[in-house]
Amino acid sequence: MGQGERKKIPAEAVELYTRYIHGEVSRRAFMNGVKHYAVAGLTATAIIDALMPNYALGQQVSKTDERIKASYETIPSPNGHGTVRGYFVRPFSADTRSATPAKLPGIIVIHENRGLNPHTEDVARRFALENFQAFAPDALSSVGGYPGDDFKGGQLFSKLDAARRTQDFVAAAQWLKSRPDSTGKIGATGFCFGGGMANTLSVLIGADLGAAAPFYGGPPAAEDVAKIKAAILVHHGALDKAAVERWPAHEAAMKKNNVRYEGHIYPDSVHGFFNDATPERYNKSAAQQAWIRTIEWFNQYLRT
Repeated sequence: MGQGERKKIPAEAVELYTRYIHGEVSRRAFMNGVKHYAVAGLTATAIIDALMPNYALGQQVSKTDERIKASYETIPSPNGHGTVRGYFVRPFSADTRSATPAKLPGIIVIHENRGLNPHTEDVARRFALENFQAFAPDALSSVGGYPGDDFKGGQLFSKLDAARRTQDFVAAAQWLKSRPDSTGKIGATGFCFGGGMANTLSVLIGADLGAAAPFYGGPPAAEDVAKIKAAILVHHGALDKAAVERWPAHEAAMKKNNVRYEGHIYPDSVHGFFNDATPERYNKSAAQQAWIRTIEWFNQYLRT
């Protein structure tokens, strides 16, 4: 079902899907709940099919695109799960223009609460086309990696030790920053869990993080905001009630502590509005605007 047909899916069904992927309701409760929104010409099966991610549909940059150079890297995470595997991408031109690789600023790209799925890898490739190097760690590395299915990925994710999982992302950020082909300036972005983790990194690694652009992520505790040295660009959808309700207190804490920030609330946008692999949540105009702002933000704070 395409973007033009998006409004046919009841908003309540989209909200139920959001609760399901956050682990707030079971798979059975989600399947049964969708049945209540079936109407003539729109069966429960059709609604479920429309809500499930379609990664081929959402792909913007092919894995075989000749403009990028990508690999899977396993890095040490001594304070986390021992090691963490991730998807590393650079623009192809950065390694071919001279005898030595060009040094680039880096972006940590953090997935939602289901592991390193194809959408997150695609976002990493998009950053490479904007002349950044990107690393997308997989929190599920210690349990075999993203299993190829978001539901199974969510089940595995819920079993991880949260503190060790956080340290895996800290290790990933430090690895990207210290690479010989890095300028030493890094940023972080992510979606839902990943947005919250981008905020967490801004607290935990302080001045080692130059900028962050969290998408609909949970804010840090107010008492931790004083530790933030990065420039923070916040993206929320206006229809994402919980995120919008948290925003005023988050903004007040950043103002109080003189954090460089911008916050944007996108009209007619639900939680997950950036994810073009889930068409019933995707808002094309808001996603494009948020992407432009994110690239401009990282250019401003990571290239000077």
